[in-house]
Amino acid sequence: MDAPVIVVGAGPTGMMLAGELRLAGVDVVVLERLERRTGESRGLGFTARTLETFDQRGLLARFGEIETSTLGHFGGLPLDFGVLGETTCRAAKAVPQSVTETRLEEWATGLGADVRRGHEVLAVRDDGDGAEVEVRGPGGTHTLRAAYLVGCDGGRSTVRKAAGFDFPGTAATMEMYLADIKGVDLKPRMIGETLPGGMVMVGPLPGGVTRIIVCERGTPPRRREGPPPFAEVAAAWQRLTGDDISAAEPVWVSAFGDAARQASEYRRCRVLLAGDAAHIHLPAGGQGMNTGIQDAVNLGWKLAAVVSGRAPAALLDTYHGERHPVGRRLLMNTRAQGLLFLSGAEVQPLRDTLGELMAYEDVARHLAAMVSGLEIAYDVGRGTHPLLGRRMPHLELAGPGGATSSTELLHPARGVLLDLADNPRLRQRAAAWADRVDIVTARPRGNPQDGDLRDTTALLIRPDGYVAWAAPGSHHDLPMALERWFGTP
Repeated sequence: MDAPVIVVGAGPTGMMLAGELRLAGVDVVVLERLERRTGESRGLGFTARTLETFDQRGLLARFGEIETSTLGHFGGLPLDFGVLGETTCRAAKAVPQSVTETRLEEWATGLGADVRRGHEVLAVRDDGDGAEVEVRGPGGTHTLRAAYLVGCDGGRSTVRKAAGFDFPGTAATMEMYLADIKGVDLKPRMIGETLPGGMVMVGPLPGGVTRIIVCERGTPPRRREGPPPFAEVAAAWQRLTGDDISAAEPVWVSAFGDAARQASEYRRCRVLLAGDAAHIHLPAGGQGMNTGIQDAVNLGWKLAAVVSGRAPAALLDTYHGERHPVGRRLLMNTRAQGLLFLSGAEVQPLRDTLGELMAYEDVARHLAAMVSGLEIAYDVGRGTHPLLGRRMPHLELAGPGGATSSTELLHPARGVLLDLADNPRLRQRAAAWADRVDIVTARPRGNPQDGDLRDTTALLIRPDGYVAWAAPGSHHDLPMALERWFGTP
């Protein structure tokens, strides 16, 4: 066995997973085909849920000062995420994906992850007791073996294809362009502008760079061997807007389509998929990278518990059970946004109608929660507490050791039993799990009896930040919840 886990792909999903595994003390090898990072950035910024997740791992300081905003859109229709509440709704803007990848790699390698660049996976074999990969690297072709293999290698995933995963969905119907350019002065079109022939977006980036997206209806999808020439992008821009940008300096040019596909299963015995390897879609609302990072955070602690022998392999089934529905809704909302964004005048009545509906706070809240990742609720057992299965909100705490918070308690990526009522009996019942769950007695600071935390006396929080048990409100007892999520003590 060369490593307990091999991860294929060193993008944001792969590096987040590697860091999560190392926090749990599990050795991991990351195989990356590219010898060095390209510096290209399809994604920009983080959704509110990813921002929270990075905060729960103490990662935000690595990004320096981050600009946040409550302004967004759904299919080009303006949407104020402030409807979710000022403290939870903000998303990070203008953080290039290349920066996110770099910071996550620095974090994961600092924890001891073994990242091997210039190593291309050629074949995959799962024999039921482990997974093998045939790898072509700088020293030639060789074979590596691990207890589990995770494909985080993008929309054209070699792991997904080699392991025989089904990838049903819809093929691309059009080709679109993305370009980062210099030397032009274009008016911002941050949420896109629908034009008679298609849609364009414009956003400023650091360093005098402008990002444009060009979606021209009637452009058939093409399978390219490299990026399109910038002249092709400039010509499409001129046809749509009437403006000539051909003299601009292209920093990076890419093409993409509107295919929507999802793996029918996220786990096949010893092989798992995460990120774009598991789901591809139109990049509406910048949800792709963020969903991949959330896949990794959901999977990491579970995979670590299984390979460490602390939990049965059945725990990994909850990865598919929890994240596959999230991916399905991701495809649903991005396809809906694509219809709004990219269709012609025949869809204008639908745009107008949805725009009227979004003036209602309940509708706006529903859409904002959907695309921000804040709506997610997992099945953790029956109960009446409003936080069961949902993300733990930031809660300022005061305990014997001084001031802390629910966010800070999750930095080590361990389970947390939060005793808010100083209940010795509760702590005694959980003591057998103290090697994998931090038992913390604390009281909320400020006015904690508002909203979802009113009258709460205890919470069991999973390492991914979701509440697995609450008192009062859960219909099963604490030891049952601890054993389900953290194994037999």
